[in-house]
Amino acid sequence: MTRTHRAVVRDGTGIAVRHRPTRPPGPGELLLGPEVAGLCGTDVQMLRGMRDDPAEVIGHEGIATVVAAGPGVAPELAAGTKVVVNPTHPTDPAFLLGHNVGGLLQERTWIPASAVDAGLVLPLTAVPEPDLAALLEPLAVVRYALSALRRFRPRTLVVFGAGTVGRLAVRAARRWLAEAERIVLVRRTTDDLPPEPVHAVLEPGADLAAEAAPGPVAALIATPRDATVGCLEAAIAAAAGHELAVDLVGGLPPAAGTPVLPGADLVALRAANRAGTPDPPEHAALSTTTGDRVHLFGHRGVGNDHLRIAADELVRAPERYRDLVTHGTDLDGAARIMRELATGRGRDIDGRRLVKLAVRISAPQPRHHEEN
Repeated sequence: MTRTHRAVVRDGTGIAVRHRPTRPPGPGELLLGPEVAGLCGTDVQMLRGMRDDPAEVIGHEGIATVVAAGPGVAPELAAGTKVVVNPTHPTDPAFLLGHNVGGLLQERTWIPASAVDAGLVLPLTAVPEPDLAALLEPLAVVRYALSALRRFRPRTLVVFGAGTVGRLAVRAARRWLAEAERIVLVRRTTDDLPPEPVHAVLEPGADLAAEAAPGPVAALIATPRDATVGCLEAAIAAAAGHELAVDLVGGLPPAAGTPVLPGADLVALRAANRAGTPDPPEHAALSTTTGDRVHLFGHRGVGNDHLRIAADELVRAPERYRDLVTHGTDLDGAARIMRELATGRGRDIDGRRLVKLAVRISAPQPRHHEEN
């Protein structure tokens, strides 16, 4: 009988749980059993056809257990080890977990030798409680962003976007960006989560300048790619007369630019920092059309240390982040939710706004055991 495992598959026929072949790992490879996987904003964009990433099985956030290790894999990645996968290869664009290779929304995920050799599978010494595992990778993104912004000693932090990364950022800033005496959250949607610990919550277009403390301003932009440039322009306007540092965490449309920063290649600036390298990230010191100074950078992916620190933080203070996991389900429920997200424009699921979905993944049935 062919050994198979269950996976949430998106293909030309839609999104459904299907059986996929399971093969043992070859030399240098790993076979993982995902335990909990998250669904993020880029995943939703993929479901809605806004991105052309080819992976049929998505999901790059979560934790897993090593099921089998191929010949030559280091002993610290032996079967039974709890791990997190860094989804972004620092030098090989052919490995981007859940984007161009099969992701975590399945009972078994195969990791190629190139990713194992690059150290992208990290044994976990601090293992967050199950549902919080869906927050590990986005919290690592926040760690990288806040540590980079801290170099500029901002007195005010403005966070654009109230999705997972934005919410994590305002909660983690008190620990990782203590210099910012004022935190402002700019969001266009509301939900039933408790009020965030911020100086002000504003709608887009509100007077941001009135909320800034004297001194440098930092902006963390964690919005969908079609809103990133507009938020950058809002941050520049709000910080007029202040030194400004901006991290473009959110994606960008192709050839994105703004007349406020003539000649700035925003896409190239974001692409200069990949998988947490370099740390601190490269940035450009630019001047606006009004002569104000802007330190601008972005990044795609995080480093291994960011993931380890995020895991430690989730274990140390789970109560700070627990309510951000608004929905939890299994693979079958994930397929249903993904179909709803693919065909709609909003984020309301089962009568509540979705911030973070944690998909709890069970092991294959006994008749589908892997080979030893």
